[in-house]
Amino acid sequence: MITSVMFDMGGTLEDIYVDERSEWAAIEKLDRMLREGGLDPQVDLTELKRRVDAGWKRYGAFRDSCDVELKPIPIWCDYALADFGFPRDVLEPLCEPIAYMWELTHYHRSLRPRVREMLEGLRQLGLKLGIISNTAAMYQVFDSLEEYGIRDLFEDVTLSSVTGLRKPRPDIFLVSTHQLRVKPEDCVYVGDTVSRDIIGSKRAGFACAIQIGSKLTGEKDAGVRREFEPDYVIEDIYQVFPILRELMDKENQMFSLGAAGSA
Repeated sequence: MITSVMFDMGGTLEDIYVDERSEWAAIEKLDRMLREGGLDPQVDLTELKRRVDAGWKRYGAFRDSCDVELKPIPIWCDYALADFGFPRDVLEPLCEPIAYMWELTHYHRSLRPRVREMLEGLRQLGLKLGIISNTAAMYQVFDSLEEYGIRDLFEDVTLSSVTGLRKPRPDIFLVSTHQLRVKPEDCVYVGDTVSRDIIGSKRAGFACAIQIGSKLTGEKDAGVRREFEPDYVIEDIYQVFPILRELMDKENQMFSLGAAGSA
C-alpha cells in the first residue's frame, strides 16, 4: 500500500538551469567572498573561472565514479580551489557560505507552478512526503524550501551533502525510508532523471517512479544504460496528485474486493 511520496529538488520541484550569466555571477561573488575573507586569488576573473571549473571537473570525476558526496570543506579546499594554495585554516570557515552561494547563484532556480497545491493534495490523501536531493551545500535546500513556503509539508529532507551518499545509490533512498519509518515498496519517487532518480529509486525497491522532464534531463541522462524505465512520464508537476489518487483508489478497490471475497 502506498504510504509515501519522495521528491527530487532541483529539476523536479524546481526549474533549474545554468547559463553564461549565472556562471559569471557565481565567479564574481566567489571572488568577492574570498577577498572579504582575507584570501586574494591574485588572478583575474577569467583565470579564476578557468581554475574553479577545472577543480569542479576533478570533483565531478571523483563523485561520479563512486556516487559519494563530500562536505563543502573538502570540495572547495581539495578540489574547486585547490589550485590556489590558500591557507586551509583561513579557507575552511568560508566553504559552507561559498557552497551555499554557489547553489543559489551558479544555478537559476524557481519553484514550478502549482507545487504547493499538488503537495497539499497528497497530504490530504494521507501520504507522507519527503525530499531526496543531491547537493553540495549543507543548508541551501532547507532554506529554499522555507523561501518557497513548502518546508512545512515535508516530514523528511535527505541530502547527499549530509549522508555522504549520492543518487542513484539505493542507500540514500533507504535513509529516507528509515527516517520516515516506511517500507520502500510502499513509496513513490518523483524526479527528472533516469540516471539518478528512476534507476536509484527502483534499485531501492520503490513501488513506482515518476519522471518529469527538466532543462538538465538530457545532459544527465546522455549515454546512460536504461536499467529501469519510469512508470509515468509527466510534463506538469501537478499531475503527480491525480496519479497518486488513482493508484490509491485502485488499491482501495482491490482491498475491498479481497475483503468481500474472504467474507
